[in-house]
Amino acid sequence: MGLYDRDYTQEGFRSQHRHVPFHSASQMWRSFFWVTPVVKRLLIINTAVFLACALSQTIREFLFTWFSSSSEILGMLIQPWRLLTYQFLHQTAFKGHIVLRHIFGNMIGLFFFGRMLEHHWGSRRFLIFYLVCGAVGGALYPLLASIGLLRQGFLIGASGAISGVIAAAAILFPRVLVYIWGILPIPLMLLAALFLLTSIMGFFGGSNAGGQVAHLAGMAVGAAYVLSKSWRAKLKLKMRSGTWERKIAAQRNLQAELDRVLQKVHDYGIHSLTSKEKKILKQATEAEQMRNRL
Repeated sequence: MGLYDRDYTQEGFRSQHRHVPFHSASQMWRSFFWVTPVVKRLLIINTAVFLACALSQTIREFLFTWFSSSSEILGMLIQPWRLLTYQFLHQTAFKGHIVLRHIFGNMIGLFFFGRMLEHHWGSRRFLIFYLVCGAVGGALYPLLASIGLLRQGFLIGASGAISGVIAAAAILFPRVLVYIWGILPIPLMLLAALFLLTSIMGFFGGSNAGGQVAHLAGMAVGAAYVLSKSWRAKLKLKMRSGTWERKIAAQRNLQAELDRVLQKVHDYGIHSLTSKEKKILKQATEAEQMRNRL
């Protein structure tokens, strides 16, 4: 799977730059394998954990026992770290053979689509988004298992987080072309739609319903986050506006009280002030000194 015309994913990109050729093949390959900081660290951690589990059954059993997402709600409540740590565990063996499909598919998705979002949002915002998408899938699994919709067991894998990344990238960059198996180019939005459809079908008729739940939960969180941008911006502005209005009202009240206190000092002298009125006078003096320093 590869991206075509990755320039579409960059903010501030101008159309006249689209046809500037690479100066050399090495420059083209460097651009293709360029990795953003958080994506690089996630790739390294996931790969390192996978290799440790593949090479040591003891390590695998320990990590899967203590760091996977469990179907037991009580266990998840007292061990909340599982919502994050399960995302770094992947299936390593099946019938005695090492299995690469699970981690390979997730890391391919992270490599191509994670770079797009981290470049667009910044590292800190992307990391929080990635982990939250995965955590929601990890939390939904025990809830559905407790009411009998899913089998009891454990959940592992970064699929929930990757699904959120794919959904967000598809909404932000719907026309970016993705090469399936390096041959068939399709728009990213269509790829996300097909992925959503297969996850829904897998939930109702597949053998990995828990994993499909993580996919669907991750995609829902990813889509909701991007689509709610304008709503969140308005709410943030409203909260800031409300804070500013309260601050202005408090300053007006202080000024009115100060005027009253100063009038009382003028009429009866400073010794006539109560302790509360003296405190108001002190607050006003400190506020004036602060403004003068600024």
